[in-house]
Amino acid sequence: MEQPPSGAAGPSRSGVSHWGVRRRLTAVAVGVMALALLVGGVILLVLLQTSLIASTESAAGQKVQDVIAELEDRDVADASDYIAATAHAGQFVQLLDPAGYIVASSDPGAASTPLSAQRPGPGRTLTQEVSSLPGVGDNDNFYIVTTGVRVGEGDYTVIVASTVQVRSDTISTVAWFMLGATPLLLAVVAVSVWLLVGRSLRPVERIRGQVARINAERLDGRVDVPPTNDEIHALALTMNTMLDRLQVSDREQRRFVSDASHELRSPLATLRAGVEIASADPSGAMWIELKDVLAGETARMGYLVEDLLTLAKANDGGFRLEDADVDLDDVMDQEIRRLRSTSAHRITAELTPARITGDARRLTQVLRNVLDNADRHADSRITINLRTAPEGVVVTVDNDGGPVPEADRERIFERFVRLDGSRSREGGGSGLGLAIAAGIMAAHQGSIRATEGPAGECRFEMAFPAPDEAAAAPLTPRDARRPRQQGSGRR
Repeated sequence: MEQPPSGAAGPSRSGVSHWGVRRRLTAVAVGVMALALLVGGVILLVLLQTSLIASTESAAGQKVQDVIAELEDRDVADASDYIAATAHAGQFVQLLDPAGYIVASSDPGAASTPLSAQRPGPGRTLTQEVSSLPGVGDNDNFYIVTTGVRVGEGDYTVIVASTVQVRSDTISTVAWFMLGATPLLLAVVAVSVWLLVGRSLRPVERIRGQVARINAERLDGRVDVPPTNDEIHALALTMNTMLDRLQVSDREQRRFVSDASHELRSPLATLRAGVEIASADPSGAMWIELKDVLAGETARMGYLVEDLLTLAKANDGGFRLEDADVDLDDVMDQEIRRLRSTSAHRITAELTPARITGDARRLTQVLRNVLDNADRHADSRITINLRTAPEGVVVTVDNDGGPVPEADRERIFERFVRLDGSRSREGGGSGLGLAIAAGIMAAHQGSIRATEGPAGECRFEMAFPAPDEAAAAPLTPRDARRPRQQGSGRR
């Protein structure tokens, strides 16, 4: 026989799982209400029965005590008159003499046969429950209290029989009333919950419909925010915030793809043209003539792809940083030496020993990008300063070129931004260096900004947070040396 797949759900379970929130909440509410009514009804009937039993026993016992009081205070004749005068339906009272004969009865029908065969001694009381009384044409259940009492020299017996049919009828009536009212109450609960949940979910359905109409071609749509100041209000705000992030991310991704394809088009076109020209030369001399150009374009395209990957990791939090103590002054000293070996500008630096927590390789990448950018824009001089402050470590890189326009000081840290439109890509870099530097600084909980120096020169300022005191290693004698003064240098 063919077995169903192990992951397939049974029909009933599948049916329930496809119920909407409205149906499930209504079913749960009705189920909980039905269970509560069942438990509450049982408890009510038990308490009612207990109360009625106690009431019947109390009434019968009190009647016995009243008859005994009449016997003790007066005589048998007065007790007989009291029994006859206080007779009422549903209760039978007998007074038996020491020989067991009935000397008084509350009902003529009960005057011939004793209601109980029990004969307790003086001061003792016996109880029993019977389905019928002898000599009485009533088939109801009765609760009988029999008490012995001494009057003079004889022992009399007082018998009180109280019907319990009223108790049974009361319990039965209440039970039938609850049984009849329960379906009506459950129906009212079901309709109320169905309408209430439907009304509550109406804004959610409206939000769902609005979100369903938003696609990749139309990310500017937003959902309506109901003025209810509740969970639905918070959901709508969250959805709009998410859509804002998606729209910004989509815009950035489209711009990134457009800029990347534009940047890659130039070296690819050069490579394709060079290959076509060289392949058309049967002598092979053109390969030798173009090899340096093709190698340079290949390296340029490789650098560009590597920068794109680095920037993508910075933007999506994919950086894997080594969390270690870094002597930032040593890292900067190495980069300054590298720059002096390639730059024609005068370079001065003042470095204070500073230790931070971070990734030395990535920090080197930040400093190199910033220093190379300063070298491209300087007229004749670059000034570098590293100092410590209570809030952390601050690095400033100044060059005597024109400062970044205030309106562009945020934009230059975006991808492929070049403020000098006349500068060629070959001499101006890929336009990703500052964007990569900003991403790495953010990963180190630091910041980088473009500003203006005291003399109006172009300044880039990098701020690093101070390491935790518990994690900071003690300074060695070499670390505690005086600030390092570096003179000027020309290539």
